[in-house]
Amino acid sequence: MFSKSKINDPAPQDADASKPAPSSASTAPAPSKQSEFKASAPKAKPPASVLSSDLHVTGNMKTTGDIQVEGTVEGDIRAHLLTIGETATIKGEVVADDVVINGRIVGRVRGLKVRLTSTARVEGDIIHKTIAIESGAHFEGSVQRQDDPLNPGAKSAPAQKPNPAS
Repeated sequence: MFSKSKINDPAPQDADASKPAPSSASTAPAPSKQSEFKASAPKAKPPASVLSSDLHVTGNMKTTGDIQVEGTVEGDIRAHLLTIGETATIKGEVVADDVVINGRIVGRVRGLKVRLTSTARVEGDIIHKTIAIESGAHFEGSVQRQDDPLNPGAKSAPAQKPNPAS
């Protein structure tokens, strides 16, 4: 009902405050405004979900938030920021806006920003927009730059063209 611009703008807020006054249910709109204001107020970013080193997960994970993996995951992971700890092992596809790899991944990595630290061990293809590989990182696979590496349709078309040509 209210847009964020109306809540932050004092003039429309006063106009909205005068509208409920004539109605008989003036107490109901007031809590509604407060809850809507709280919903549109900036919230603190929640901390990353941490999968500890003694945790073994079998299955896929998907979140719009951040994940820090220290244990073992057998399955695909999709997240905003994904940090693979030094003790972590991932067997599956990794898709994230930002991927920091300190541990081991066996599978494809797709990310806007991909960073392999000196302790990284990757066995699989990396599809990225930007990549950084530190000295000492171990990598077996191919690296492919794409403007939209998170889109699976975009990665399939270029991958099919080189294969028939070779």
